[in-house]
Amino acid sequence: MPAGKQNEENREEPMKYKIEKNTVQETLILPLYSRKLCTELYPNLYQDETAVHLIDQIDYDFSEAEKNSRSLMQRFGALEVAMRQNDLAFEVRAYLKNHPCAAVVNLGCGLDNTGRACNNGRCKIYNLDFPDVIALRQQLLPAGEREQNIPCDLKDPAWFAKIDASGGAVFFASGVFYYFLTQQVKALVQGMADAFPGGVLVFDAANRTAVKMIAKTWLRTAKIKDVGAYFAVSDAKSELSPWDNRLQVSSRGYMMGYNDLKDPSVSGFFRFLAKVGDNGMKMQIVKIGFGDRQ
Repeated sequence: MPAGKQNEENREEPMKYKIEKNTVQETLILPLYSRKLCTELYPNLYQDETAVHLIDQIDYDFSEAEKNSRSLMQRFGALEVAMRQNDLAFEVRAYLKNHPCAAVVNLGCGLDNTGRACNNGRCKIYNLDFPDVIALRQQLLPAGEREQNIPCDLKDPAWFAKIDASGGAVFFASGVFYYFLTQQVKALVQGMADAFPGGVLVFDAANRTAVKMIAKTWLRTAKIKDVGAYFAVSDAKSELSPWDNRLQVSSRGYMMGYNDLKDPSVSGFFRFLAKVGDNGMKMQIVKIGFGDRQ
């Protein structure tokens, strides 16, 4: 056998990281697949090269996800994911324009790389999530320069001390607070207002109807009865401002508040659904600025 041919056969495939079914790790893979799908379906609106690259490194049976991805609602779901990530990144970049050395903090990061995508060469990037999630992240997305992956429970304020906010701080949470009780979000926001004056928190939220729909699947497994206690918002400014007089609260629709979606890849029907999401379900990006105590 020619030497070249033999070498080719001996060259091993790069090791793939195996993900088992029904694990916490699996719950991170599906949003990752969604972001890859967004990149393919809506290339003018959204690019996530990290997701495309990571999917190749993972040993997991994607056949069901691929089959589901052909459905209309799954494709609209992918558009939702794309818009949410774009909106949050827009707010992070806007903050960095005035605070170039700020801390950029991804709350409940999973395998999302928005922090690095917004990197201006001077900011400090922090990715926070549960220890088992961070363990997987360290394997697939080890921290780069000026970046830390921090295992923690977001509800425990011990993580505040790990953030260097001397140059300001912008925090973002994508798809996270639907799983928090309203009181837990309030306590977190008040704690952050104490710890990070001048900082900004941005996150996605929706009204009670939408939160019930989101909760339908995971509440069944969690055996939680009272969906009403979970965090939902219709009018962010009037509902959240009374929490604390230091909060400057604003919000924009998350499907069309930042982008008119007038792109050939988005059908008229999807634009209609986007309006229903923003107006009927109050799907929104909430921005809270932490001012000084008045």
